[in-house]
Parts: sequence; structure tokens; C-alpha cells
Amino acid sequence: MGVLWTYCVFLLAWCCCCCFGLGRANKCDEVRKVFQLRQIGPNQLLPSSPRPGPDLQVCMSKNLTCCTKKMEERYQLAARRDIQNILQTSSSSLKFLISRNVAAFQETFEVLMRHAENHTNSVLQESYHIMADQAVGSVRELFTDIGLFLLGSELNVDELVQRFFDALFPLVYNHLINPGLSDISPSYAECVRSLSREVRPFGGAPVLLADQIARSGVSGKLLLQALHLGIEVINTTDHLQLSRECRRALLKMHYCPHCQGLTQSKPCMGYCLNVMRGCLASMAEIDIHWREFVRSLEGLSARMHGPQDLEQVLLGVHMLIRDAVSHAQKNGPRLSAQVHKLCGPPSRKLAQSVGIQHSSSRESIPLKALAKVSGDSLAVRRRDFLNSLRLYRTYYGGLADQLCGGELASGDGLSCWNGTEIVKSYTLRVVGNGIKAQSANPEVKVKGADPVINQIIDKLKHINQLLQGKSIPKLGSLDQIETGSGDTEGRYSGDCDDEDGCSGSGGGEFKRKVSRVSKLSPDVTGDHKHHHRHHHHPPAEDSKVVGRSRSFRLTGAIWVLVLPCLHLALTW
Repeated sequence: MGVLWTYCVFLLAWCCCCCFGLGRANKCDEVRKVFQLRQIGPNQLLPSSPRPGPDLQVCMSKNLTCCTKKMEERYQLAARRDIQNILQTSSSSLKFLISRNVAAFQETFEVLMRHAENHTNSVLQESYHIMADQAVGSVRELFTDIGLFLLGSELNVDELVQRFFDALFPLVYNHLINPGLSDISPSYAECVRSLSREVRPFGGAPVLLADQIARSGVSGKLLLQALHLGIEVINTTDHLQLSRECRRALLKMHYCPHCQGLTQSKPCMGYCLNVMRGCLASMAEIDIHWREFVRSLEGLSARMHGPQDLEQVLLGVHMLIRDAVSHAQKNGPRLSAQVHKLCGPPSRKLAQSVGIQHSSSRESIPLKALAKVSGDSLAVRRRDFLNSLRLYRTYYGGLADQLCGGELASGDGLSCWNGTEIVKSYTLRVVGNGIKAQSANPEVKVKGADPVINQIIDKLKHINQLLQGKSIPKLGSLDQIETGSGDTEGRYSGDCDDEDGCSGSGGGEFKRKVSRVSKLSPDVTGDHKHHHRHHHHPPAEDSKVVGRSRSFRLTGAIWVLVLPCLHLALTW
């Protein structure tokens, strides 16, 4: 009987150890599956069975663990990758909204330019058919220069407009003021051209047109540059370099539960808010300036009417040119005398067989209605864009809450991870947004303001002043707003340690016909990145021994065999 009793005791001890050991192995198997599924690292890094973890630096536990130091390092990289994917995914719709409208505004500008050019040529054909064909090149150059100016080139508007009227004067003189049997010679035409600014054949038309283009053009140009800066802000925050404290906190929140076999657990809401508000503290400082940025864009759009309405100005160029030519005709005798005095009598080419006459039967090019020439007008595009952008005015202020409330944190009433264990609720204080509030953050230590975020805030302050009309932009100043005084390419924000691998650029280029216009806008229609989405499952709970059987008493020798197995089961 004693032998049988001893055999039963050994059998019981063996079963306990095997069963609990199998439970541990199963939990590590689940960790292995997730580790492989998320491509965190090679499976060789995982231990074959639970082990003590004295070498772990963040995921420390008094229990046995399925993690090694190498795994912890890989988990930290994965946590950083995950949060950057989450940031890029959360901002993708905002970035696409701005980028799409930058392209739409640019396309509208180009369509307006082509239509205004074609309509100007049509008006000249109808009103001054005899010189219209020779004016086509000058008209094309004028609108090409205006387009380059609007899209960011550093052109002098007064000069490009005056250059057009300089080229127009010899044509007006040759065909309308002092016509002859043949055209004036090239040398005489050049002399006439050189007198344009002195004799002012077109009155105040050059000054008026230059003023209208400058006023409306600066508004349109400022709108484009502001939107490019908006994209730069998003690029900067999408590629935020996380501090060491933040990386450790993210590791602890996302992957330390895996070390205990809790691969389906999610952080408590309060815990997630503390970690994310700490990591994104500098980004929250953008909030007030981003809100003002949206309001300032609305203010600029409201002022873009009348002399500042680019569409209206461009579609009125043909009338101003027609009136300018008419003014020169009316002052023909005076202009002819001045040219004769300064250039001498007209020098003409050999007589041509075709006489020059003002034919009343000339072919007329029909003029189509000007309205809606480019699909939706600029005003309609601006209105629709700003209505959509207004929905994102609080984006940076509520980003941490949006991320935790979206899918990072556990739902209400569910068990959750508090950084140490699975609990019913998070009991520590939850801090607010912004750098000042982080002094009381129990999860993440924030050292201070991020210098790269401060730089982008300075750019927002500057563009807001320009948008509000508090500061008049000088030539080239808008490009400086875009790119800043220093070269920040390849730089990230946050603390940069040797282990950070701080290299690479925050984004590519948004390529345009005028390359200098946009140095900031990356892959505007690129694929939206998605990160791993965790399904909402309640966390797996550790098995516990509820009670002990009292049906029979064991001897001291039996307890010596059974207790180690029970101890391992209880601690796991």
C-alpha cells in the first residue's frame, strides 16, 4: 500500500509539472506566432520555454518571461515603427486633401492662363486683325511669365508687363499709327520699341495691368505657398523622432504584455492617454497655430474678390490691352511725331504685293462666354476646400485622444494592461495635452520643447501674419517661408541618440512644372500606409488556483515534491 501511495504521489507531481509546463509552452508559442506574423524579427530570438528575465531593461517582471534582451530591442523598433505608421495613417486624409487642392488650384491657374491668352488673341483678331498674327508671340510670352510668377518664380511683374507693351508698340506704330505699303525694318522697329517707356503710347495701361496682376497674383501665390507649408507641417509631424523616454514607454505599452503571453491585451484608456500625450506633447503645441492657420486661410479667401480676384483679373486682360491699343491710336499724331524726331523717318522693307488695309470683311473669331471657363471657378474651389479643411482645425490638439480612442486602447469595462499587469481600470492620474501638462505624467518624462517642432511653429506664425495681411511679402520671401533659413532635409525632431539612427528625409518632393515652387510636398497621391490593427478581444487572464483539496493530508515528503510545481503554476 505504501509503495502504491508513493507511486501516486510521483504521478501527481509529474502531471502537475507537465501540465503547467505545457501551459507556459503554449503561451510562448502564441508569442512566437505574433512575433513572426508582424515580422518583428527572426524566431531564433525567442526562448524555447519561459525563462527568468534579469537582463530585460523595460519589460521586467518577477514572473518567468517569453522575452529575451534581443527580443526587447526588436519590440522597441516595432513599437516605433507602429506609432509612425499610425501617425501617417491618421494624417493621410488631411495631407491628401491639401495636396489634391494644391494640384487643383495649379491646374485651374494654368487653364485660366490658357483661356485668357486665347481670348486676348481672339480680341486682337477681331479688333486689330491686321497686326494680331504678329502679336501672338508677345501675348504668349506675357501669359507664360504671369503663370511662372503665380507658380513661384521670382519675376518682376512691372518688368514682365512693360516688356509686353514694349514689344506691342512697334506693331501698333507699323499697322495703326503710321501704316505703309510694307512693314518697318527690324532696326527701325527696335528703335520704336526702345522708345516705349519714354513716350508712353499706352498711357497708364501698363502700370494698371501690373498692379492688378501683382495684387491678385500675390494672393493666389500666397494661397499656394500656405498650402505647401501645411504639407510641410504634416510631413514634419509624421516623421517625428521619438525621444528615448517615449520609445521605452511605447515598448512597455504595446509589447511588454507579450512577454507574459498576453498577446491580445490592450492598454487601459488612461494609460494610453498618458503615454501618447507624453510622446506627442510637442505636436500638441502646434494646435493653436494650426487653428489660426485655418482661420487665416479663410480670411485670405474672403479678401480674394475685386482687384484681388485672380480669375477676374486674368479674364479681363484682353479688355485692358484693347483699351491700351485704342489709346495709342487716338494719340497717333503725337506718337508719330515723337518717333520721327527720335528715330528719323520710317525705314521700311521692300514693298509687298499684298496691300495693307483695314478690311471690314475680315474673319471674326467668335468670343465665347467667360464664365466657368475652367470647370469650377477658383472661388468655388476655395470654398469647397476650406469647408473640408475646417473639419481638421483641431487635428493637432486632439491627436493623442483620437489615436487612443480609435483602436490603441481597450474599450470601457474591459480588462486592460496598465504597464505592469492586467487590471479592471487604470488608477494613476491622467495628464492633459501640451508640454506643461507633462510635468505630472507618471508614464513619460518630457524634457522640453522639440526644436524642429518649434521651427515649424515659427513658420506657421510667419505665414499666418502674411495671410492676415499684417506683413507684406517681399520678392522671394514666400520661398523662405517654405524652406526656412536652414537646411532641415534629413532632420527629425526629438532627442537623437547614437542608437536612434537619425538619418533620412521626412518626405520626397511634389514635382511641378516650376521646380522651385514646391520643395515640400511629398507623394501627394501616394499609397496610404496602414498599420497592424488589433482586434478588440478581452485579454487572456492568468489561470489561478482557487482552492486546495482538503480530502486527504499529504506527508512532508509529498509536499516537497508537489509544492515546486504548484509554485511555478501560481507565479505564471
